[in-house]
Amino acid sequence: MTVDIDFQFVDTNGITLHTAVAGPEDGPLAVLLHGFPEFWYGWKNQIEPLVNAGYRVVVPDQRGYNLSEKPEGVKNYTIDKLRDDITGLIEAFGKNKAVIAGHDWGGAVAWYLTATKPEYVDKLIAINIPHPGAMEKTMRRYPPQWLKSSYMLFFQIPKVPESLFATDGYKQMREALKASSQPGTFSATDLERYTEAWSQKGSLQAMLNWYRAIWYADIPKDKISVKTKIIWGIGDQFLSTETAKTSLDFLTDGDLVFVGEATHWVNHEQPDIVNRHILDFLK
Repeated sequence: MTVDIDFQFVDTNGITLHTAVAGPEDGPLAVLLHGFPEFWYGWKNQIEPLVNAGYRVVVPDQRGYNLSEKPEGVKNYTIDKLRDDITGLIEAFGKNKAVIAGHDWGGAVAWYLTATKPEYVDKLIAINIPHPGAMEKTMRRYPPQWLKSSYMLFFQIPKVPESLFATDGYKQMREALKASSQPGTFSATDLERYTEAWSQKGSLQAMLNWYRAIWYADIPKDKISVKTKIIWGIGDQFLSTETAKTSLDFLTDGDLVFVGEATHWVNHEQPDIVNRHILDFLK
């Protein structure tokens, strides 16, 4: 990466988020939201192309992750709080709206923000994450998605997942990243960076609390009018392509593109293709 990245601690919604910032201060704002079990580094392949396109790129470690604040208690990780972290972040950078891109859980926050506070969103990019209503709809009519999502039930157990994941230097988490992605996607250096992030005090519990707070979420039903692009690695082990297709039912101005030779981690595996779709969409 040849662009300069400035790391800032930004106050928003009553907490502090460690945030990677790059690009011209007067450029339009693009906020990139990572998912589980990543941190800002998950967007490393997308920062430079967006900066080169003139964007002010802001990539937070979301609440509970890496160097960001980790408030205690499951109810501090409800989707409303996660959304308001991002609206506050937009305001902290002196803007009233931004391009929002989200992958995995970051995409869930992006969808919810766009559905409930659309005035903050210029355009939405969702990468391997369906609209929450599409997820609910698909699980009712497509039983295989229940199997793909069964790991979330395990995450509800107090303390046990944390203990298991921390064993042997987070070996299981590293192996899970490698097993669910194309060979060679995550380098030894990448895995060291992730392990360092997971090792931050309180991180594992905070990261898992995102899943434990899911029962407090209201699923938006109304169609989204914000212009939306869905990019989907077709080999996703966790989410079926049915959830991606069904997401279009919740959009008035949406487009879906499937990317081959890619999994849930498409933005790592096929960065050139993903970046081209993002930049074409933003033109």
